[in-house]
Amino acid sequence: MAARSLIVKVTAGKDDPERCNQAFTVAATAVASGISTSLWLTGESAWFALPGRAEEFTLPHAAPLADLLASVLALGTVTVCSQCAARRDITTSDVIDGVRIAGAATFVAEIMADGAQALVY
Repeated sequence: MAARSLIVKVTAGKDDPERCNQAFTVAATAVASGISTSLWLTGESAWFALPGRAEEFTLPHAAPLADLLASVLALGTVTVCSQCAARRDITTSDVIDGVRIAGAATFVAEIMADGAQALVY
């Protein structure tokens, strides 16, 4: 049996802070637990791929988004949806080191891998 992996797709940003923070919290918890974790930033969450944007996010009684993002970047992967990035004029030269921009084919390959579990927030 293949090793388990978790793919978390977050579709919300500052527009829905609780849902956004839940996705980052689950991804950071998974990666801290030793689970192979991939966090996908789509829609308004794509902005958090830019330097300083996660630091601007606040939610009472929640771990700082910047800390959660840093932990996933350190031990997992963080990807910005290519269409979402293009709609926001975000390029590879704009994003935090370690963040990649990729499209639907990459997302589908990740979620269809043996042992993969996908969650969408």
